[in-house]
Amino acid sequence: MTGERIGILGCGWLGLPLGAFLSEQGFPVKGSTTRTERFGALKDAGIVPFRISLEPELSGDDVSGFLQSDILVIDIPPERREDIVDYHRTQFASLLRAIHRSPVKKVLLVSSTSVYPPLNRPVKEEDAVEPESMPGRALLSVESMLRSEKTVAATVLRFCGLIGYDRDPSRFLARMPSIADAAQPVNLIHRDDCVRVIAEVIRQQAWGEVFNACSPGRPSRGEYYARAAERSGLGLPPTAAKSGGTPFKIIDSSKLERVLGYRFKVPDPLRLPEASGTGSPPEKI
Repeated sequence: MTGERIGILGCGWLGLPLGAFLSEQGFPVKGSTTRTERFGALKDAGIVPFRISLEPELSGDDVSGFLQSDILVIDIPPERREDIVDYHRTQFASLLRAIHRSPVKKVLLVSSTSVYPPLNRPVKEEDAVEPESMPGRALLSVESMLRSEKTVAATVLRFCGLIGYDRDPSRFLARMPSIADAAQPVNLIHRDDCVRVIAEVIRQQAWGEVFNACSPGRPSRGEYYARAAERSGLGLPPTAAKSGGTPFKIIDSSKLERVLGYRFKVPDPLRLPEASGTGSPPEKI
């Protein structure tokens, strides 16, 4: 449905290429940034730019114009602060009040697998209960707020560790004294897959869902950093003498693959596209 207007709240490391991809598919796309100097980059990507902030109340030069959209993609991670849960809930309460006054009827929330506690096993969508991390608690709380809304159809995408382009593991090698828990699996997804998963939800009108999104290949931490050292030519830190025993989780994306029929563009984090190791640092949204 390329006639649907899409707004992207947060055109940063993921939101900007997402907007460019959707614009190429024929969607009219609006995007937000907190800095007007970023307008040029958004325009170059085919995105109509708006200056929008949530601090924590929603404000901007033309909030109502930005929300003249049919679909809203929300990509605003919780801020690291002592009152992270309450602050993020206040941000979303303000945003939802504005959505009530807008034509937005479909919302896609970019969330994270930090909503899962480390259960030492594969975790599915229903396992998001009592996360240990404060960002995970903040995200799970606003997920609940959004999904309880009766005026919009909402889908939540829980991405695992984001990789690709400038987010390359080799940048950590030089300052890693050792590799802890080298045998544990890592849960990762390439940015190209994040963009395409979001586009598939929109294309297939898969609303009212919660999906995990994680590449099916799950190398160990040791294998992952060994590959990074090989790619970069840097030395590989030694394995920590005391490894193991740290709780972990394995993100199960079988629902995404089954319901959307999605096949990952980068299924194996050990075999990144060559271009994935390059690029500028992500901009502040």
